Amino acid sequence: MNALGIAHDGPVATVTLNRPERRNALDPALLEDLTEAFTGLAHQDDVRVIVLRGEGPVFCAGADLDWMAASRDLSWDDNVADARRMADAFEAVDTCPKAVVVRAHSAAFGGGAGLVACGDVAVAAEGTTFAFSEIRLGLLPATISPYVLRAIGPGATRALFTTGRRFDADEAHRLGLVHQVASETRLDETVTDVVDALLHAGPGAIAACKRLVRDATSAWTLDDLPERIARARTEAEGREGVAAFLERRSPSWSVDS
Repeated sequence: MNALGIAHDGPVATVTLNRPERRNALDPALLEDLTEAFTGLAHQDDVRVIVLRGEGPVFCAGADLDWMAASRDLSWDDNVADARRMADAFEAVDTCPKAVVVRAHSAAFGGGAGLVACGDVAVAAEGTTFAFSEIRLGLLPATISPYVLRAIGPGATRALFTTGRRFDADEAHRLGLVHQVASETRLDETVTDVVDALLHAGPGAIAACKRLVRDATSAWTLDDLPERIARARTEAEGREGVAAFLERRSPSWSVDS
């Protein structure tokens, strides 16, 4: 079974995270598939809108546990290369000149929430839970930070990054991470309405608008984000946090109130 599915319906392409047995968790193979898919779709003139969705009960649970475990044994250079692979995937989604609609349901954690931030329009089902929980592992959401900053601003980003707390679709809507919230029964209908609206817009104008926003917020983009997450992974705090998570215990630096 392919970890990523691509289907075409006229000018609309649907990209599906297809690892339901792993809650569509991101691993190196899926990240490379995402990069390739969005890079390829960017050059297809017959594609106007891309819908990004997740197969199964969860949109995207964030990083794959096996990948997290393996990262503890990587060298510095391999950690940087690993983080750069992740950064490339988010950048491919964000820079794609096509209109990108994200259909989120159930949960979008870590990198999953980062994918939501990369979309031009994000639609979430009622009850969807979001979190930037890297901080609880002694890590940081470095590679998704530019997209989250642009979506919700520095104040909300700092609060959610530093606490790692979970928040629901209604709060995500108020913050600007999500643009529409729909019931489960109306989720697909709402996504279709958004797609229809985008198909009435000039495709060249959409690409230009996306570039305009990126240019206007370029101060929030840094060149060393893969190195920052690699540093967090290889330092003692991050290694202890990931180990504790995998061993289902509290990390040594966690203090109960």
